[in-house]
Amino acid sequence: MSSAPALLVIAHGSRDPRHAATVHALVRRARALRPGVRVETAFLDFNAPSVGQVLSSLHLSGVREVVALPLLLTRAFHAKSDIPAALAESTARLPGLSVRVADVLGPSPLLLSALELRLAEAGITPADRATTAVVLASAGSTDPEAIAAIAETAREWRHTGWCAVRPAFASAALPRTEDAVRALRAEGFARVAVAPYVIAPGRLPDRIAAGAEAAGADVVSDVLGAAPELARLLLQRYDAAAATPARLPALTA
Repeated sequence: MSSAPALLVIAHGSRDPRHAATVHALVRRARALRPGVRVETAFLDFNAPSVGQVLSSLHLSGVREVVALPLLLTRAFHAKSDIPAALAESTARLPGLSVRVADVLGPSPLLLSALELRLAEAGITPADRATTAVVLASAGSTDPEAIAAIAETAREWRHTGWCAVRPAFASAALPRTEDAVRALRAEGFARVAVAPYVIAPGRLPDRIAAGAEAAGADVVSDVLGAAPELARLLLQRYDAAAATPARLPALTA
């Protein structure tokens, strides 16, 4: 059996079957990049298996070292509360199990590369950058840290050559995608693209696409999904966590 810690990718989960299918496709891609590591998937809600079920199975098979990786773009409620609570419950009942918690995926240059890959697939060429305004459309959060992280990602992305990049949110925060598109039009930008800053399809990504269409966006790219850059990023976060002393963060982090 491999001496490397197992990697447990923890996704949010959704009633939309496209969500789990996309998560599994991404995890398969990461697993193929690192054949020496056992890679498993768990969900917080709506889908099976749960975090506790996967950790129990790993423990039963003899695994004692696990890196838990939140499949999240920002540190909001799920990263700060739900995931630590689920991990704490399992480590309390599974003797000898050591869990390191990896950082969330964002921010990262690899995420910007994945966003650009999706825009290229939607028809935006490198020559279009200087004349295209982009709406970076995320799911949304009530957590100020998460909102600030999205805004900072938009600022960083703007510096790579786009004529404008503005954040927008499908829920919990403003502006909405359609309002951001209309605002850019009002400022005189002739071409506006919407780039969903979400990992998998579902209700909120559908809301982003609907808002983009309602406001007349020229281009709407796909969700990040199983982009090669995301698979590489999962392993970057895994490697960083595996290199640190094992500990479980406080539930109030």
